Amino acid sequence: MSSIKSKGIEAFIWDLLGKVSVHASSFIVMIILARLLTPADFGLIAMIMVIVGIATIFSDIGLGGAIIQRRRLLQIHYSSVFFFNITAGFILTLLTFFSSNLIADFYNNRELIPIVQVMSTLFIISSFHALQMVILRKELNYKLLTQVTLTASISSGIIGIILAFLDFGVWSLVAQILSRELITNIVIWRKTAWIPSFAFSFKALKQLWGYGFNMFLSGVIDTIYEKLDYMIIGKLFSPTILGFFHQAKQLNQLVIKYSSGSLMSVLFPILSKIQKDISYFRRVVIKSLGVICFITFFILGELYVTADELIVELFGDKWEATIYYFKILALSGFAYPISALMVNILSSRGKSKDFLKLEIYKKIIQSVNLYILYLYGIDIFLYGLIITSILGTSLNIKFATNEIGLSFMSIIRPIIISALITAIVTLSILFITSYINLNDFFMIIIKGGLFMVLYIAINWIFRVKSFEYIIEQIQPILTKRIIK
Repeated sequence: MSSIKSKGIEAFIWDLLGKVSVHASSFIVMIILARLLTPADFGLIAMIMVIVGIATIFSDIGLGGAIIQRRRLLQIHYSSVFFFNITAGFILTLLTFFSSNLIADFYNNRELIPIVQVMSTLFIISSFHALQMVILRKELNYKLLTQVTLTASISSGIIGIILAFLDFGVWSLVAQILSRELITNIVIWRKTAWIPSFAFSFKALKQLWGYGFNMFLSGVIDTIYEKLDYMIIGKLFSPTILGFFHQAKQLNQLVIKYSSGSLMSVLFPILSKIQKDISYFRRVVIKSLGVICFITFFILGELYVTADELIVELFGDKWEATIYYFKILALSGFAYPISALMVNILSSRGKSKDFLKLEIYKKIIQSVNLYILYLYGIDIFLYGLIITSILGTSLNIKFATNEIGLSFMSIIRPIIISALITAIVTLSILFITSYINLNDFFMIIIKGGLFMVLYIAINWIFRVKSFEYIIEQIQPILTKRIIK
């Protein structure tokens, strides 16, 4: 178990460093592009990425997750999945290309036709590296994964910025997305040792299919519902309004990417390896939850208190409408990181049927809120997200705790404690800084600094378990550095 733990910690650190580096570079690129392009440009891409996001799930049909979860695999399993991915990517490219008129008609925007046709090539390009990325995750080789994603992110960002400076408008965003996948292909094929054998077996796919099929259905349902808000807003409102919403949602995704992204990507293969040792499994879950709660609510609070100044400073005055959308979205931002841990418990233990059942229950709840969006508009929908997030997270916790024999309150308690601390600190800072009138840059520093100091101080004074779990993980690393 100690070797799994040490390898997992090393993988987590590499993945965290990778995600911080990749998302930091992507964030800088997004800031520059937001100043060079219009909200409408981002709105047009958001419309297309709805279709791309939904179609992408069909390129894998859950086989990647099955490869990570399955203990015994042969070369024929890998090769069969590789050639399946390429075939699926080719079919999706053709279907999307020839559906460009239908997509444009749905949004009532003929400008989308050539963009959709070019973006359709994304499927065939990404299919050539999909399996290699899965293999690196299974082997916990996040050092190489970081090198690949960082190289692709920085290179494609530079391409997008250059084209934006040359007034290519929305096409600079298209070029950025496609070049990122192309560069990923080049780097990963040069760096990885695995190559496919010219063999294909339906029997091998079928062996993975039992687990993968339920995960595939869950993925389809989840992806469709994740993109439906974009689709409805794009249909009912202008590309500019969708651009504002898209930017707010992207900022909210920072909470997910920095609070749980690395931990979740590493935790799934680790939990899959220790699924038989239920006692150790529970300890890993409890400590992981503590780490997620501390980091998630810290980032949420920091972004919320600085949002008014931060968004204008980063993106410019033309993005001011994004502030309102973001601040409401932030109130529901806690849900994904915590829910991701809960559903990882089910998937790592091979409970794909429960996973699918859970997704159906949650989507029934989300359907009500999407109907509200269609009837009453964005504002009521955003507030409804807070309610659906609480209900959906509760369902995730109920299913997960039943699976591993933990009490519901053992999971809820650290969430409530971290949420209360964040609320108290946030309200205190907003009250204190209401009497301070400085320029945006200094207000960001003051608000952000005060939040960090008060948040850590309260956690330390009251010896909050989530904070202690963070210190427990950091201390050995710091001690090792000091000794060296």
